[in-house]
Amino acid sequence: MYRTHTCGELRLANAGQKVTLAGWVQRVRKMGGMSFIDLRDRYGITQIVIDESASKELNEQVEKLGREYVIQVTGTVLERQSRNSRIDTGDIEVRLESLNVLNAAATPPFTIEDESDGGDDLRMKYRYLDLRRNPLKKNLMLRHRMAHEVRNYLDSKGFMEIETPYLIKSTPEGARDFVVPSRMNPGQFYALPQSPQQQKQLLMVAGYDRYFQIVRCFRDEDLRADRQPEFTQIDCEMSFVERDDVLETFEGMIKTLFHNVLGKDFTEPFYRMPYSEAMDSYGSDKPDIRFGMKLHEITSLAKGHNFPVFDSAEYVGGIAVPGCAGYSRKQTDELTEWVKRPQIGAKGLVYIKCNEDGTFKSSADKFLTPDDLAAMAAAVEAQKGDLILILAGARNKMRTALGSLRIEMGNRLGLRDPKVFAPLWVVDFPLLEWDDETSRFYAMHHPFTAPKPEHLEWFYSDRKEDLERVCANAYDFVLNGTEVGGGSIRIHDSRIQERMFEVLGFSHEDADYRFGFLINAFKYGAPPHGGIAFGFDRFCALFGGQESIRDFIAFPKNNQGRDMMLDAPSRIDQAQMDELFLQSTYKEEK
Repeated sequence: MYRTHTCGELRLANAGQKVTLAGWVQRVRKMGGMSFIDLRDRYGITQIVIDESASKELNEQVEKLGREYVIQVTGTVLERQSRNSRIDTGDIEVRLESLNVLNAAATPPFTIEDESDGGDDLRMKYRYLDLRRNPLKKNLMLRHRMAHEVRNYLDSKGFMEIETPYLIKSTPEGARDFVVPSRMNPGQFYALPQSPQQQKQLLMVAGYDRYFQIVRCFRDEDLRADRQPEFTQIDCEMSFVERDDVLETFEGMIKTLFHNVLGKDFTEPFYRMPYSEAMDSYGSDKPDIRFGMKLHEITSLAKGHNFPVFDSAEYVGGIAVPGCAGYSRKQTDELTEWVKRPQIGAKGLVYIKCNEDGTFKSSADKFLTPDDLAAMAAAVEAQKGDLILILAGARNKMRTALGSLRIEMGNRLGLRDPKVFAPLWVVDFPLLEWDDETSRFYAMHHPFTAPKPEHLEWFYSDRKEDLERVCANAYDFVLNGTEVGGGSIRIHDSRIQERMFEVLGFSHEDADYRFGFLINAFKYGAPPHGGIAFGFDRFCALFGGQESIRDFIAFPKNNQGRDMMLDAPSRIDQAQMDELFLQSTYKEEK
């Protein structure tokens, strides 16, 4: 063995022992006639001291050391004179007796410190160096701990971990597939799974009534901080269950994670919020309930004052922002420009200031009387000193825009503390979404989601209005304004599944081509079943108090889907293209 102990292991109880350590040189420091090496491995840092009694040869070896050299040292553990309470090994040091350079290192392109001087692209190019830094090490240790706790919990509940294939058939599931050409089947392609949805349902048909997998999934979609082209799910399915059985089982898993990983306990059941309440009160199907500032519709109060902005609107809604009545004209103008951005989509912003003396000041004073303003203030539950922000327009668009404005104001006011956790379930989603451009329905979740049993009559109706009333037997787990998990009770009756394909506009032939294996399996005794999948990367990031999932993945892609370290994706040579029967029509720009 190259070492008797790790660099995070030694304590005062080891004083007087002769030990051997191996690791990387964090830094070398000289103080008078003495030198110090901070030696690092993934377990911690140990200070190595070279005192006046060290030989000339040993001092010369130390002189030649650089940052990130890999070395082996042998010496005696001593009680440290000047203790360092910031590290676990701060009570001891090792007096160097021999040193062996295992591998010299080039000067790293950025400092391997908690606060590095390297930019994102540079650190991703040298990810293996970035991973030596404590913040990333802690993130991956947290990820490992959470995976371990998930496996322990699900095993204790009788779940089996079963692997499903990565090379499958391309089926429409909401995002673009990554496809893989088959050399042995010219002109045909596999797809990488967006999730193991059909396979886990087939496992239920096969009788494996409690399945889980911590599994890689792939979606070819535009990226942002909380998205990667390849990501990890905690994927689960259960047979002979109803919705409440699934929610209770996985609420138990979530509470176990909070208790065992973060030391936080939730004694009360998580709130179950209907989708309609989430949209009406928060403008989002993933509401952040750590703070108030709920949306309130004031359409009836706003109309009839000869104010065209309000009179022509389908919906008028507002939020009361606490303590912001003192906002300047410059600040309210800046908020107006913020809501006009394309990603928000509002045409403008109306404000009402609820002054401390009980008076009101509004950007629509010309049209609204003090009594009108007082009524609106009461309707949005505003207090003295609050600023009311109002948007008007199409109902769904403005609720969503107002929800985004609420989150923005929560960020500005510091109301979204990452150390505070507010979990909930969102339930009773619409089963279907109507698209005006294509004049057809789409599944709000996926085409295997069951309608609520009490809505089956509407589900079999030919009237668009009835189909829009059908609720899915589905549920999302939301934490701090982030959708972390989602699932549903599945369709297990082949007749209901065929009706779903019919509503979604699939011909019988098309449905059979894409999903025939699943429809056929249901004919051989499919049990009632349901499941859920959690975004494991997002879960880890939230537990780590961060918004981006990137630093909780060992080797992530950047926002263009590129692996900066491997320089992938990349071209393949013509011989390989020919072997796969592929031709490229892309012409590289000069």
